Amino acid sequence: MSEKKAPGKLAHARGTRQSAKSTTASGKTVKGFTDEERAAMKERAQELKAERAGKADGESAVLAKIAEMPEPDRAMAKRLHAIIKASAPALSPRLWYGMPAYAKDGKVVCFFQSAQKFNTRYATLGFSDAANLDEGALWPVSFALKGLTAAEEAKIGALVKKAVS
Repeated sequence: MSEKKAPGKLAHARGTRQSAKSTTASGKTVKGFTDEERAAMKERAQELKAERAGKADGESAVLAKIAEMPEPDRAMAKRLHAIIKASAPALSPRLWYGMPAYAKDGKVVCFFQSAQKFNTRYATLGFSDAANLDEGALWPVSFALKGLTAAEEAKIGALVKKAVS
């Protein structure tokens, strides 16, 4: 004799599995994390594991990650690395979600996101809430990068100095 389930019971109670998709109140289907987001989370887990094991060499890891990047992001990342190290020697290079990042007292202050990281049309220089960039009630914390000229490099150097002040 088979037991009947009452309508409205949860899918897992019936022994069936639902996909990672969900439906919002507006009826639109929402998917879970993208492949790129899942990869970034896995990279972060590996970074934390290496830090806990005392095997994290930030400078080497950042330089290796930069070397993996396609052009023109690789050239921008190399230049940003040099600018950040010169502008704020107190910052320690490290990886953060698989991206080159620079930390002060263990907290990420700024990071570089390659355009290919999340398949965007431009690379990004971002600053976290640990950066001292506050200006009133509104200030930028993320900048799109398509290339670097002397003018952009000077602006970035000034921003990094201010961020660690």
